[in-house]
Amino acid sequence: MLLDGNRRRSRAAPRPPRRRRPVLGLAIALPVAVLGVPATSYVSALTAPGSADWQTTSVEWVRDHGGGPLVDAVENWWYAHNRPTGTAPAAGTLPTEAPPVTPSAGSSAAAVGPARPPALPLLAGRPPLAHEAEWIPNPDGGPTPALYSAYFRPDPTYPSQIVGVAWMNQNLTATHLFAGTAEPVAGTTPSAAQVPPELRRRLVGVFNSGWKMRDSHGGFFAAGKTLVALQDGAASLVIDTSGRVTVGRWGRDLRPGPDVAAVRQNLDLIVDGGRAVDGITDNATGAWGTPHNQFQYTWRSGLGTDASGNLLYVAGDQLDLAGLADAMTAAGVQRGMELDIHPKTVTFTIIRPARSGAGLVATKLLPGMVNPPDRYLRPDHRDFLAVTLRGAP
Repeated sequence: MLLDGNRRRSRAAPRPPRRRRPVLGLAIALPVAVLGVPATSYVSALTAPGSADWQTTSVEWVRDHGGGPLVDAVENWWYAHNRPTGTAPAAGTLPTEAPPVTPSAGSSAAAVGPARPPALPLLAGRPPLAHEAEWIPNPDGGPTPALYSAYFRPDPTYPSQIVGVAWMNQNLTATHLFAGTAEPVAGTTPSAAQVPPELRRRLVGVFNSGWKMRDSHGGFFAAGKTLVALQDGAASLVIDTSGRVTVGRWGRDLRPGPDVAAVRQNLDLIVDGGRAVDGITDNATGAWGTPHNQFQYTWRSGLGTDASGNLLYVAGDQLDLAGLADAMTAAGVQRGMELDIHPKTVTFTIIRPARSGAGLVATKLLPGMVNPPDRYLRPDHRDFLAVTLRGAP
């Protein structure tokens, strides 16, 4: 049985506030009737397998039927006016689990073994929040935790802004790329568009992939098949035959070969050589989407590797693209790429065995992530990644 929890939160713990988006919802729903496409197409989209609610499905349907410019205009207006405010995060948005032995703030003392998560920064001149920048080991059943999680505040200009980080030791984990029923191309069966049963007892985390393929400027290769052609220069998440992830630029850092098991491309790199790449603040070349996309303050996620080759997933709300890149470098990413953006797509779930030994316990990296924690443990329409402990099934 999958349990929905938020890191030992009490039953009385407040739920994170849900931000209403009436203007965006209305602007997206109305064109469904106006565009004149047969209603059966829309109904089919609403009833397709996956975790998307009707609002998200409507947005994607409008984009698919010529409404992309309208969606972009509404989103750009909404998110550009949704900047972070306040001097502290809203109640209910912070993880509450404490390390088994609480280290000093901003340290990595909770980590064990030769591979350690990097120290995370604290805001200068401000008292730390509860367990801010402290690493929480995931009790995944292995002799040494393979995954640690933490949160921190990356930008002193916006002290209410938080990001979550999941650090995964690639000597102890293997990563797997799965297609969804609709992305990267339609046709994957529902049974194959979820974490397969044989991997679940070794599962430590699942998370979202990149943009829809038509917007990603990249390709997709998995299970020996190229479903969408790979593009030179694209930011690429490459999984080798041992399950180890490398992030880099296709054609410069990474190339086809017999040891490549899967490739997921998305836009251009945003972190290279341990720093944000040039041009990220203005997107003059359109490398990261539409001209104003990078200025939207919205949920964003990114993936990269640190100097020792460990894998880091970074995500948070009310981030623009430059803010995401800065958060990734602060977390220790040496080379990294943006994954998906917006509330209904950014998902990272930490998985551990139930204490009873039967079933799994699922925990959101950040409480504000809106998708249910069993996403990807049931059929989903989008491609995704799963991280498991190494070893025999």
